[in-house]
Amino acid sequence: MRVRLGSALIPLNLLAWVLILIIVLFPSNILRIILGVPFLLFFPGYALTAALFTRRGRMGGIERVALSFGLSIAVVPLIGLILHYTPWGIRLEPILYSVASFILITSVIAWLRRRRLTRRERFSVELYLRLPGWGGGVWDRVLAITLVVVILGALGTLGYFIATPKVEETFTEFYILGPEGKAADYPAELKVGGEGRVIAGIVNHEGREVSYRVEVVIGSDKTTEVGPVMLADEQKWEGEVGFVSETPGEHQRVEFSLYKDGEVEPCLEPLYLWVDVTE
Repeated sequence: MRVRLGSALIPLNLLAWVLILIIVLFPSNILRIILGVPFLLFFPGYALTAALFTRRGRMGGIERVALSFGLSIAVVPLIGLILHYTPWGIRLEPILYSVASFILITSVIAWLRRRRLTRRERFSVELYLRLPGWGGGVWDRVLAITLVVVILGALGTLGYFIATPKVEETFTEFYILGPEGKAADYPAELKVGGEGRVIAGIVNHEGREVSYRVEVVIGSDKTTEVGPVMLADEQKWEGEVGFVSETPGEHQRVEFSLYKDGEVEPCLEPLYLWVDVTE
């Protein structure tokens, strides 16, 4: 049985817009992954290839497929680069709509160019379907059955890895900013007994509620302790932290250590500043 699909651009565009509906209506659907991979790696290049090479016989099916993958890998990053210099930026929605629009525009160009050709000259996709016969010897039948089992096993394994959610990495963000809330203008000079102030920030990505505590140490003397600060998963905290040095000296190290859940060891490497303390 022979199935004629024309240039296959209509189903290509339908699948692209089906993907958009799936992402908008069902953001966590598995079909998002199944359709998203060819949407980025094959559809744009195939539509562009169809617009550039509309005649039958200009290139074979394998060459056309290979060129479609290559052009997609070139076109999609170029679209992202253009979006980077627009107000929309490189985000999911702009990339999704831009790639889908590119596929639609190049498909329209391909359709317009195909109209100038006769039916025999136009490139079209044809599928030849034939039920496998059971002729041949026993080993041929065993080989056919084995091949079917391997293909089904591969598809099942692929489906399992797609459906099984990955375990996300858990971590905590810890940072310090200057008094104005920027990564600049940190206190560098203090007088004995004078207070320096910074803004400490904590972001919880541990997948659970965590209790945090911040200690500030100058030399070997603990000067300040902040906390406990209870943060839910993905919750952020920022607060002013002050420190005082009673010992004059240049190039004194001010360490900010973060502890969680009452642990005696810091959960991250301490952050530090260098200050000069004068009388």
